[in-house]
Amino acid sequence: MSYQPKTIVITGASSGIGFALAQAYLKRGDYVIGNARTEERLQAAAARFENAANFFGVAGDIALPATAAKIFAEAADRFGKVDVLINNAGIFIAKPTADYTEQDVDSIVSTNLKGFFYITQQAVRHMVEHRSGHIVNITASIAMQPTTTVPALLPVLIKGGLNQATRALALELAAHNVKVNAVAPGIIETPLHAPGSHDFLKALQPTGQIGQVEDIVGAVQYLTDSSFTTGAILPVDGGASSGRW
Repeated sequence: MSYQPKTIVITGASSGIGFALAQAYLKRGDYVIGNARTEERLQAAAARFENAANFFGVAGDIALPATAAKIFAEAADRFGKVDVLINNAGIFIAKPTADYTEQDVDSIVSTNLKGFFYITQQAVRHMVEHRSGHIVNITASIAMQPTTTVPALLPVLIKGGLNQATRALALELAAHNVKVNAVAPGIIETPLHAPGSHDFLKALQPTGQIGQVEDIVGAVQYLTDSSFTTGAILPVDGGASSGRW
């Protein structure tokens, strides 16, 4: 039986993990609706994709309900149905709690919380109507096992909440044949981390390694291919969420 292409919505698709996810699904022959804040970022990403004819960008602030509605309207107009939503857009600000600013709070709440909720709300309506679909949330393993080495109360607060929201939504949608899971990355080698910081970052992992974006891609694709896994929080973190070491 030949592979049937799926329609995949990915937020934060222009760089890092989001770019790698988009590239991986495009290579499989799927159609990708990618979101980033600006059209310029999407065009730059599209110029690097293989099978770029299957990529369609929708620019806009993912924290806004209008952007979420626009993404799903575009997907429905082109393909009629969305099979997968990957909530990848997010920012990470680590600092002592006393040092967080009002701007830090607003930025994290906007991107990591509102940027999850409004697009997921669109996906829920759409997937319940079609009685199928997968939602995968990219969270953070530090929300599962905080550490004094990297104080990060705001990411732990929001990403930890998303881990629990993943489980709650999985139960809510189970009867509708919609699967909801999360991948919780540890430290992954992306442009976010300066090359000079790698030795320090490796020392934070039990395995002494930094993860690669391909590790996250493999975990996400396992979840979106599964017909029986839902409500799972899958850490991909070199063991960092297992406890103290």
